[in-house]
Amino acid sequence: RALIGVLGCSLVLSVQAFYSASDDVVELNPSNFNREVIQSDSLWLIEFYAPWCGHCQNLTPDWKKAATALKGIVKIGAVDADQHKSLGGQYGVRGFPTIKIFGANKNKPEEYQGGRSSQAIVDGAMNALRSLVKERLSGKSGGSGYSKQSGGGGGSKNDVVELTDDNFNKMVLESDDVWLVEFFAPWCGHCKNLEPEWAAAASAVKEQTKGKVRLGAVDATVHQVVSGRYGIRGFPTIKIFRKGEEPEDYQGGRSRGDIIERALDLYSDNAAPPELVEILSEDIMKKTCEDSQLCIIAVLPHILDTGASGRNDYLDVMMKNAEKYKKKMWGWLWTEAGAQMELEASLGIGGFGYPAMAAINTRKMKFALLRGSFSEKGINEFLRELSVGRGSTATFGGGSMPKIHTVEAWDGKDGQLPEEEDYDLSDVDLDDDLEKDEL
Repeated sequence: RALIGVLGCSLVLSVQAFYSASDDVVELNPSNFNREVIQSDSLWLIEFYAPWCGHCQNLTPDWKKAATALKGIVKIGAVDADQHKSLGGQYGVRGFPTIKIFGANKNKPEEYQGGRSSQAIVDGAMNALRSLVKERLSGKSGGSGYSKQSGGGGGSKNDVVELTDDNFNKMVLESDDVWLVEFFAPWCGHCKNLEPEWAAAASAVKEQTKGKVRLGAVDATVHQVVSGRYGIRGFPTIKIFRKGEEPEDYQGGRSRGDIIERALDLYSDNAAPPELVEILSEDIMKKTCEDSQLCIIAVLPHILDTGASGRNDYLDVMMKNAEKYKKKMWGWLWTEAGAQMELEASLGIGGFGYPAMAAINTRKMKFALLRGSFSEKGINEFLRELSVGRGSTATFGGGSMPKIHTVEAWDGKDGQLPEEEDYDLSDVDLDDDLEKDEL
């Protein structure tokens, strides 16, 4: 069976595996979230999940059961936040599953803190519903709150950078940041519709990319030099600017979710590759692997066999592939042969065949071994097979994570043979010793 298939659900199959059209759970994504949830007067409970998350899989039957019980009363939704990272990021989702209650103010959902059984979910939903009705009776809330939020909710116009003929070159073209720039006309109806979405996206993108992707706007009726330079003919026109590259047309949807998703893709394109970490302790192994769908682990030859130069060559090969597959958000680790013997034994690597590589899933206790060469091409082929759901797998020896030893970090230098102790033989009476050994 394919590793990804065994590990959980491939992204392609995630909707089928979790929720289908026959369920009462509404599958939500950046294209329908605004229409279904934000502009709705209904109370929503929404689960943000990842297909590879075991707790999410365990929640699924109860979530479906609660959705059926609450049909016509409270809406129950689900977002594959691994596939639609923009939606999860927009609402501060850090772990899975996360359940949020979208009540009177849809732009500020509350965290659901109740139990995970269908009964507990129904009770939590009914309590939230009672609170919503009380608010409406007292006149505190007048429905969804969407049209009442400034700018359509959730965004600040201050986060959209006003670009002009004078500042465009310095702000955009000379910047190391990625820019999404809207060219608009004040009289344009579609531009007015886009404005709140653009503002909300600008705020979310600024926070999630730490300002590395920025959203700007040019009034093309005023700043005709820059608009003419890029051949702007219709409004709104959105273009993507990256340093040293020709601008490209933005082809995505116009909702905040669509815009955020594209911006995060651009951010990950420009992001630094993941860190390649030496396995020095159980904490490092756990932290790196528990947060990732897959952990790629290399067992490199002893430093005395390769020297610093040889080891750095192997690490460089790994880093090139980490860069290539950085959007996968996998963990990348390495250890020296003999440093983590239990780990090697559980992966069937121990004692020979270095350098070796395994891709592991700590949730499913499954792994796949690199059978080809430990080269940029060989590792790329191995990882490509995994990413499309192919490759043979095995179960960890012992069925659980092996013991990880605390070891000292490599100092980056060539290894040194241990010094042998010198013995002074002048005081040893060899004749006496020989006589004692004689029969």
